[in-house]
Amino acid sequence: MGEIWCLLDSRGMGGIESHVAELAAGLLAAGREVRVVFLADHGPHPLHQRLDGAGVAWEVLPGGFGALLARLKSGRPAILHTHGYKANLLGRIAAHMAGVPTVASYHAGEKPPGMLAWYDRLDRWTSCLGGRIAVSRPILARLPWGGTLVPNFVALPEQPEGGASDSVGFVGRMSHEKGPDVFAALAAAVPELRFIAFGDGPMLAALRAAGGRVAFRGARAGMAGAWGEIGLLAVTSRAEGLPLAVLEAMANGVPVAAFAVGALPEVIADGENGFLAPPGDVAALAAALRRWRLADRTAMSAAARATVAARFGRAAGVAAILAVYAARSRAPAKS
Repeated sequence: MGEIWCLLDSRGMGGIESHVAELAAGLLAAGREVRVVFLADHGPHPLHQRLDGAGVAWEVLPGGFGALLARLKSGRPAILHTHGYKANLLGRIAAHMAGVPTVASYHAGEKPPGMLAWYDRLDRWTSCLGGRIAVSRPILARLPWGGTLVPNFVALPEQPEGGASDSVGFVGRMSHEKGPDVFAALAAAVPELRFIAFGDGPMLAALRAAGGRVAFRGARAGMAGAWGEIGLLAVTSRAEGLPLAVLEAMANGVPVAAFAVGALPEVIADGENGFLAPPGDVAALAAALRRWRLADRTAMSAAARATVAARFGRAAGVAAILAVYAARSRAPAKS
């Protein structure tokens, strides 16, 4: 198999970007040639640094369908793997015209509002032109043509960084679906603990201006070196797929307290490797944080790490995706 291209349109770090970085590094480790392609230049991007650090090739296109089509014709990748609705839509049409097989990954558990809902629906219904991967069962159930379930995955660090701190952390985009405002409410409900948040997005300025008990640290290219500041990760999302931040945290010995949304109930065993609360129930999630204060943290951290080692390791995830690539490369031009 020749070079594999991962295509995305991105302005900052989030779950898709972290997944692409993990996938590209995993493909490289598996002996495959890989390139990350950005649809357009939105300025300096923290993912560029992360890819450089992993030795992954990347390039930025000038934007537009014509530039993508021309690059596909000149580069002739073995597979174009797209991420996000814009990359999915433009990528699969351009690749179909260029005779390049495609695979699309579906990451988002939320249903977008307004005009984005129309694009999301178009993306899903045109996905019959290529292979389809979903990171969780609820996301897979929304694909009209079916697909392959490949949960998110991470590399297991030799030495876990986190779990010892008394701080509760938030890691993710500062946007409505991720619930950073709920995290701020959680901090107000549990004054006996410290709260820190990593991430950027449209809600960050207002949350900082409102004051409160959360220390907002802003965006990072990756959380390596920062997990030591977090003893427990709180996931306050209103909707989810399978957050990569959850797997990264658990791989580093950081248990997770979360609302039971998306695939999280399939990952978190309440009271063993973390805690679950009914969706949107801040009081129940606050009670989970107080349970964590009294829990055997060493055992819980070990259980969190063991969950990732057994079910969400990078090698197994990359192997599953390579199998999808192989099937797609043998498929007829239309399916």
